Amino acid sequence: MFGIKNVSGRHKPDFLIIVFIFVIIAFGLIMLASASSDLATTKFGDSYYYLTHQIIYGLVPGLALFLFASNFYYQNWKKISVWLFIFSIVLLLLIFSPFKVSAGGADRWLKFGPLVFQPSEVLKVSFVIYLAAWLSGSEKRKNNFLTGYLPFLGICGLTSFLLLIQPSTSTVAILMSSALIIYFASGARISYIISTIVLGAALLLLVSYITPYRWQRIKSFIDPNQNTQGASYHINQALNAIGSGNLLGVGYGQSVAKIYYLPEPIGDSIFVVIAEELGFVGSVALLISFLVLIIRVFILSMKTRDKFGQMLLLGFGSIIGIQAFMNMGAISGLLPLTGVTLPFISYGGTALAIFMLISGIIVNISKNN
Repeated sequence: MFGIKNVSGRHKPDFLIIVFIFVIIAFGLIMLASASSDLATTKFGDSYYYLTHQIIYGLVPGLALFLFASNFYYQNWKKISVWLFIFSIVLLLLIFSPFKVSAGGADRWLKFGPLVFQPSEVLKVSFVIYLAAWLSGSEKRKNNFLTGYLPFLGICGLTSFLLLIQPSTSTVAILMSSALIIYFASGARISYIISTIVLGAALLLLVSYITPYRWQRIKSFIDPNQNTQGASYHINQALNAIGSGNLLGVGYGQSVAKIYYLPEPIGDSIFVVIAEELGFVGSVALLISFLVLIIRVFILSMKTRDKFGQMLLLGFGSIIGIQAFMNMGAISGLLPLTGVTLPFISYGGTALAIFMLISGIIVNISKNN
């Protein structure tokens, strides 16, 4: 049925990828301890509450998933790609069932007994696997309009629609950008790529325009000085905190913004805490760590002999890179605020476990090519 490994082509994994993955994870736990300490003390009387939860519900299952995926021959994912994608779509549909959990005006979580998770995080894995499996097949799936391009648009459209109504606009941007990279790498026509970019941008702009809170974020991005106590409050406080960090920061654990001014200091704003406490040097060190990891994954994709493995690496590397860029770019004023979290670092057990699963698949491909 499904083999655990491909003995014939195995060699040592890419240790540089492994090292940077776990360096970023360790750094994330250290910074989460600082970013969450005051909030956890105020809400639960335990300064390590969020850190403990991240370890129990994120790191521990994430390590299990990493070990499994790094030893599970990656070609086997291709055999179950359709079922994985269908399973993820069913999970997204369950958002409209009694199993949903709402928070902050969004329906993004499911609860089954003690288990609470975000289906959109699971989708990041299954969507890339499905597209890589589908596009690594017949040439007609890439260049034929009826049997290739239209189904690609249909898959992307269905996925985007289910995410937008949660709402989860940032996940749409991440997944669709990754999908275009995979589609391009598969050998699709440039005209299809350009058409998809134009169509996607137009639809996203339309959705943003007819949704007041999304449109307000765009307006705040264009003019962050308007409504500084309302829609622009978050970005202004973030920029002030980043600026106060200067070159070397105010010191670990010494952030003022995380206590008094900063919304979501353990979520999408955790990079601000890093910049304030560790300064420009710490921020750049983290940025370089992500760049090295992503570049290394892309280099590995160019060396990979198998088309499926190559597109998996491009897809997963893109998801990590795009999400990290969107988080740091948005909270630094380079992009509109999206609420997207920082991979491996922001609080969230599901996200950490899923990114460790992705990392395990990447490591397995490095061992078998």
